[in-house]
Amino acid sequence: MVESVLCFLCQEQGRSYRSRGALFYFTKKGGIFMLNSGDTGFMMIATALVFFMTPGLAFFYGGLVRRKNVLNTMISSFFIMGLAAAMWVFFGYSLSFSGDFGGIIGSLKQVGLSGLGAEPGAYADTIPATLFVAFQMMFAIITPALITGSVAGRMKFKALFAFIALWLIVVYYPMAHMVWGKGGFLGEVLGSVDFAGGNVVHISSGVSGLVLSLLLGKRRGYEKTAYRTHNIPFVLLGASILWFGWFGFNAGSALAADGLAVHAFLTTNTSAACGLLSWMAIDMIRDGKPTVVGACTGAVLGLVAITPGAGFVPLWSAFIIGIVVSPICYFMMSVVKKHFGYDDALDAFGCHGIGGVWGGIATGIFAQKSINSTARWDGLVFGDYHLFVAQLISIVITIAVAIVGTLICAGIVKLFTPLRVSEHDERIGLDESQHGESAYPSFNGLD
Repeated sequence: MVESVLCFLCQEQGRSYRSRGALFYFTKKGGIFMLNSGDTGFMMIATALVFFMTPGLAFFYGGLVRRKNVLNTMISSFFIMGLAAAMWVFFGYSLSFSGDFGGIIGSLKQVGLSGLGAEPGAYADTIPATLFVAFQMMFAIITPALITGSVAGRMKFKALFAFIALWLIVVYYPMAHMVWGKGGFLGEVLGSVDFAGGNVVHISSGVSGLVLSLLLGKRRGYEKTAYRTHNIPFVLLGASILWFGWFGFNAGSALAADGLAVHAFLTTNTSAACGLLSWMAIDMIRDGKPTVVGACTGAVLGLVAITPGAGFVPLWSAFIIGIVVSPICYFMMSVVKKHFGYDDALDAFGCHGIGGVWGGIATGIFAQKSINSTARWDGLVFGDYHLFVAQLISIVITIAVAIVGTLICAGIVKLFTPLRVSEHDERIGLDESQHGESAYPSFNGLD
């Protein structure tokens, strides 16, 4: 009885009230939001897991490059943890998730996270609004870091720094709003779905990486010099961290510790496992022996492919998504790339761009409204074509935004500094020329 009276008084005054582990927020207009401690704890862990993915990417990319470029490659991911985080809190979140202008971009109403606090917000009603901000911030960090794999070994660091800052504004924030924001064109108008970032993260970064690599040109001696992976244990460590963090990436996108999060967890792991096995099978067919780098690549491809549909597709389809993605991307990396002769150094486009495209298409094929009612329609295999068409249109729009946005950002940066290092700086390595450091100062062999 006393509890009911207190609850009524808090509701009348628009205040908060805690009862049995839950915190209730009452608005002046009669709205009631319940802050759930379990959901909050789960989302804090998921946020930390996604944050951990960027250092994992640094190790993954760092192990793949030559000795003389490992530090530059790793810091190219690491510095974004500072730049993107600061930009996100200052104005990035506001442009992505507050207000709406034509379904393309948000507003500046919440610059500096103005008006956001511990109470639930517009995007999740059981966790603090600021926790949603933090979770989404981790996506804004890792997405531009993926681009750096395409330009490894030849882009000036200060040019890369400026490019990433501009790219977040021109490409990432509009994409996040269009897909996930209130009033966003791709999500709410078109009706496409993207559970954890197929369009926003993977396709946008992969396509941007390809465009930027074409603008920079090929590495010195490309197609004549053997670019050997210098530290395979780094690659394995990085892939393992990425796989671990991806559970936060996908399961956390449910925004609650519920059955949908568990479902996304299982589809994520299943697709990664099948991607790994599929690439190992390709290695066995081609060379008669599996490679560690190939296994790591396959696992990452499986993770990329399931990302847009993790919370929409049935578990059985995760087997198909993971098995199919490896041969598709292998063909792109080994045949198409060689045919056209472009230098996507670490295959950011072949992995994230193409893997993200397949994942978006697969979501249109296998999605079920019964799994997640956010989807307006069932997928193609369940007799409805509307979602499939919406997915195709959203992919085309994402590619267009990434291409145009990258050209704009690169063009602006070129007004102030060259994009590419000099031939001398490239020859001695970017660790020395851009940072004055060496990862292996005692190494005296040929690089």
